[in-house]
Amino acid sequence: MTAPNTIRRLNAASPNFGEQLDHLLSWESVSDDGVNQRVLEIIADVRTRGDAALVELTQRFDALQVTSMAELILPRERLQLALTRITPEQRKALETAAARVRSYHEKQKQDSWCYTEADGTRLGQQVTPLDRAGLYVPGGKATYPSSVLMNAIPAKVAGVAEVVMVVPTPRGEINEMVLAAACIAGVDRVFTIGGAQAVAALAYGTESVPPVDKIVGPGNIYVATAKRHVFGKVGIDMIAGPSEILVVCDGQTDPDWIAMDLFSQAEHDEDAQSILLSPDAAFLDAVAASIDKLLPGMEREPIIRTSLAARGALIQVSDMNQAIEVANRIAPEHLELSVENPEQWLPQIRHAGAIFMGRYTAEALGDYCAGPNHVLPTSGTARFSSPLGVYDFQKRSSIIHCSAQGASVLGKTASVLARGESLTAHARSAEYRIKN
Repeated sequence: MTAPNTIRRLNAASPNFGEQLDHLLSWESVSDDGVNQRVLEIIADVRTRGDAALVELTQRFDALQVTSMAELILPRERLQLALTRITPEQRKALETAAARVRSYHEKQKQDSWCYTEADGTRLGQQVTPLDRAGLYVPGGKATYPSSVLMNAIPAKVAGVAEVVMVVPTPRGEINEMVLAAACIAGVDRVFTIGGAQAVAALAYGTESVPPVDKIVGPGNIYVATAKRHVFGKVGIDMIAGPSEILVVCDGQTDPDWIAMDLFSQAEHDEDAQSILLSPDAAFLDAVAASIDKLLPGMEREPIIRTSLAARGALIQVSDMNQAIEVANRIAPEHLELSVENPEQWLPQIRHAGAIFMGRYTAEALGDYCAGPNHVLPTSGTARFSSPLGVYDFQKRSSIIHCSAQGASVLGKTASVLARGESLTAHARSAEYRIKN
């Protein structure tokens, strides 16, 4: 069995299990006062000084010796060049993933609709895309081409005319796969800026950076804090917490597979969360043994070990029904139903960002190339949030076109309700349209 400090063991039958689970799940993604104040100062600086502030902040935070915004703009030709600099295998993988993501998201596109009532009144909804979307991509040595695909492609499928990407290049480090992904996904403009200053530029605009309608994409605590502050001026996708996985297993999957599935989230960072639920105590022991066996060979072993010790758990439940009950309480970002007949349990799942069905569907497939979006609600927000999709880049306008007869009929109802609220102008406005 694994050493006690590698990953905790819990039992749902324990009298204080609810309290233990709440403690395990607790996560505060809110920045401290120091971070918050610095972000507010950066936003104010960008709003006041525009490009000049972006250049100075990029010099300071990214250690780049630049003197003008022209040096922080990548033309479309540079993105196309990246396609020739990556390996043929990498390009094929990006193109395959992009095609699958595009195919899936095309099925999400919503169309305008309307209907006509008997008196000729027409009611409906007009669906239109955002004019411009901003995509934040972490930069430097970090490699997140998959995030470029997952954020840019739904926007393009929705019909967004211009997708603007910001990606920092600290010390001049440029990731060619990220730029190649941007080319494949149809990103229109790229600025090599990052941090809170990039978020502020996207929200308010500068002489060079156009203001967008919505900002999407992952980032560090400064980026997340900035997104929180500019929300209202622009839309945002979400304030995301650490990545998380919940595996529900009946005890019949290879324990090495399950251990590696848990690792796949734990390796993101020390705050990531990996949890396994199973009614089979011997299987939990086997997974614990697999963790000890496989962990020393992982490249990111220190991060995985810290994550599992701090926020991971192997939880014994009484049966599959209790496993589903606990899963709904957790409302995980990623839920693996590693069981014999996952379809049997699917109708009972009420809260999950993405559901991976069966023993062969590793969560990692969804991260890269299955097709559904990997931008998912975290920290229990799957109770009220959904994956990023085409619908996040579309707006809906209500359409009301009354005939003379319809206006007369509706006017009588509106008059009564308006006078009940003491809004006389509302009432009289409606009454003017009533036929005598």
